[in-house]
Amino acid sequence: MSRKKTLLAISSPSGGGKSTVARYLLNKYDNLKFSVSATTRKPRANEIDGKDYFFLSKEEFLRKISEGDLIEYEEIFGNYYGTLKSEVEKAKSSNHCLLFDIDVKGALSIKRIYPEDSLLIFISPPNLDILKERLIKRGSETEEQLNIRLARAKMEMGLREQFDFDLMNDDLNNTLKQADKIVTKYMRV
Repeated sequence: MSRKKTLLAISSPSGGGKSTVARYLLNKYDNLKFSVSATTRKPRANEIDGKDYFFLSKEEFLRKISEGDLIEYEEIFGNYYGTLKSEVEKAKSSNHCLLFDIDVKGALSIKRIYPEDSLLIFISPPNLDILKERLIKRGSETEEQLNIRLARAKMEMGLREQFDFDLMNDDLNNTLKQADKIVTKYMRV
């Protein structure tokens, strides 16, 4: 990698630890700002519109797609998720680095559109059984949703070789230290 990056995408299967790693890095680096994604899913408890996500109706989201306002988007588990162009442009104009807590395909789209600016980190669960335990402990999925997430996790794990780094999240403190070293070395923070 020749120059310091300004766009950091962190991905993992649902329950893999990407949000924990993202929060850690955001708290550590003042110049690293969270990229707020747009979604059509309903807010979870304590989620705030404009801070955690931009919560849009399906009609609003589809309009943004047709108007070309999204860098990337995908339908996942019956809801749309995407990255607004305006968020990336806002970060670039303020000289901040942007952190994306994003699904695998979204991260790969960012890398395709901004190849010189992006750094991709995949957070791998030790195995699918541990991932299943984590999802069950979270308690936010039905049995059917859990099975769908685990099937998607297999697909996502198959794409991790396309990321710049793949961190095994079998020890959270070690994973955080590794992510920190990567960000310090390769990001403009």
